[in-house]
Amino acid sequence: MDRRELLKLVTLATGGVLIGGQMFLSGCKNDPKLGGVDFSAEDISFLDEVGETILPKTKTPGAKDAQVGEFMKVMVNDCYDAEDQKTFHEGIKALNEACEKMHKTGFMEASPEQRQSLLISLDKEAKEYQKKKNDFDGEQKKKEKEEKEKGNKDFKKERMQSHYFTMFKQLTITGFFTSKIGATEALRYMPVPGKYDGAFPYKKGDKAWAATG
Repeated sequence: MDRRELLKLVTLATGGVLIGGQMFLSGCKNDPKLGGVDFSAEDISFLDEVGETILPKTKTPGAKDAQVGEFMKVMVNDCYDAEDQKTFHEGIKALNEACEKMHKTGFMEASPEQRQSLLISLDKEAKEYQKKKNDFDGEQKKKEKEEKEKGNKDFKKERMQSHYFTMFKQLTITGFFTSKIGATEALRYMPVPGKYDGAFPYKKGDKAWAATG
């Protein structure tokens, strides 16, 4: 899957552009001075389970098979700025607390059904939050333009942080569909280079096309 097409998929699924998307597209890494969020082995396992609840294994591999926890670690450290790193890291604790509040148990101890109901609730919450954020960002962009027209070069836009679950969901989707297992087993796979055949037969139920490169 082309990276730009993937960004469109992420935006459609979460209502917001991929956080750190420009860094992701360019392949750049953060300044080493920024430092990275310290992820423990427990954090990675936790994120794998969150990802697996979002994209579970069925007849095709799930998020855990694609090791999305490790992918999230790399993306957060390489492509997130310091504020987003902080929000993401605090989100691990927030999601676990939300599970304890809803089901009286931690996320890792929760049943698949409990995990699913929790994430459905958080997804709804995150999408409502994202709508407010989009409106806020739009107003700030408008204000920035007005201030620049006035000659105010010192104006700085205010910032509304993203919802942590939006981050988890975005990185789960991105990590899965950029992984080898996601591209070759969860999608119909055609290696690149290869010829384009616009008349290639398609049957209902076939997987979507994917290509590596």
